[in-house]
Amino acid sequence: MDTATGKIKKGAAGRKGGDLKKKPVSRSTRAGLQFPVGRIGRYLKKGRYSQRVGTGAPVYLAAVLEYLVAEVLELAGNAAKDNKKNRIIPRHVLLGVRSDEELGKLLAGVTIAQGGVLPSINPALLPKKNEKAAKEPAKSSAKATKSPKKA
Repeated sequence: MDTATGKIKKGAAGRKGGDLKKKPVSRSTRAGLQFPVGRIGRYLKKGRYSQRVGTGAPVYLAAVLEYLVAEVLELAGNAAKDNKKNRIIPRHVLLGVRSDEELGKLLAGVTIAQGGVLPSINPALLPKKNEKAAKEPAKSSAKATKSPKKA
């Protein structure tokens, strides 16, 4: 089609619209994903995980990876917001992953660099509370708070 005049040009052998080519659409776009389906397919073939790789395998793997990344980023974003920060740092990723039961299980043997540890104190290290000691200071402090009567 001639864009200036709007007329259809006749190409060789009488084809209509011979100059028009469809714009290539990536497999990621077709699948509605952000992760690169083509690159993952290439890695599957190059990695020699099997002799043959089906057309649906890289699409499925890209979708799974995208879901996991979205889940981790959501949890890390929530941890960053809890710490009143706008930027996600490795500490926030660790806090998000370890707070989630399923992701914590999946990444149990993983060390996140610059992540630190979860804040917790072993109950054995905390000072013991005696019931008698806890009641006596409460009574004595009650006497101390009363002001003496004026004569």
